[in-house]
Amino acid sequence: YLLVKKNIYQMKKIIQLVGLIMALNVTAFCQKIPIPKNFEVVDSLYGNLDSDTLPELVVIYNTDSTDQLKGTIRELIIYKLSENKWVQWQESNQAILGSTSGGIMGDPCGGIEIKNKILHISHDGGSSWKWGFTDKYRFQDGEFYLIGYTSMSGKLCEYWKMIDFNLSTGRMIIEKEYESCESQDQDVYKTENETHIEKGLKITLKHRQAKEIKIISKKYQHEVYIATGDR
Repeated sequence: YLLVKKNIYQMKKIIQLVGLIMALNVTAFCQKIPIPKNFEVVDSLYGNLDSDTLPELVVIYNTDSTDQLKGTIRELIIYKLSENKWVQWQESNQAILGSTSGGIMGDPCGGIEIKNKILHISHDGGSSWKWGFTDKYRFQDGEFYLIGYTSMSGKLCEYWKMIDFNLSTGRMIIEKEYESCESQDQDVYKTENETHIEKGLKITLKHRQAKEIKIISKKYQHEVYIATGDR
């Protein structure tokens, strides 16, 4: 599933780039992507993220810092066009996971997209147990706030858990599908669906991984872990 998702992302990015070249201000594409000293570009994307008509530039970098567990530390920088130059606007060293955080599946960075002025950042990884999630950020009140979080995790012959969390409304939809590769008992193949309300979380792009909280749903006692900068 996650491999197919990555392939779809690559195709969509090519289509998006062609459309942007045709539709957006060509001046932006004539400017070189800024590369801070000792940084390396991992991924980049043009798109409109605020109320003006000009595209912004979003870049993921490898930095010159490493962590024993996380690997190379990543930095995400968003630039605005000013006098035909890219000027740093927003930045975060917490929005992108480190280069080895995906486990045996390798680099966890699943890509970035911009849809309707919303910045989507995806990650995936794991081994026999797989996981993947997408953060959705919207610029409001002078910051990029996390307004949506979707995730999928699980293992073949065990279970798969899907989460769709709208942080703006506090509505979290949790679906857990159990499966077995040995038992023929139909009770093993059950599905738990639940809507849980969790309001008041304020998470910004800059402080995405500041701390982790555990949310326990009321009906099925599902445990949901999400990193947050504030509560």
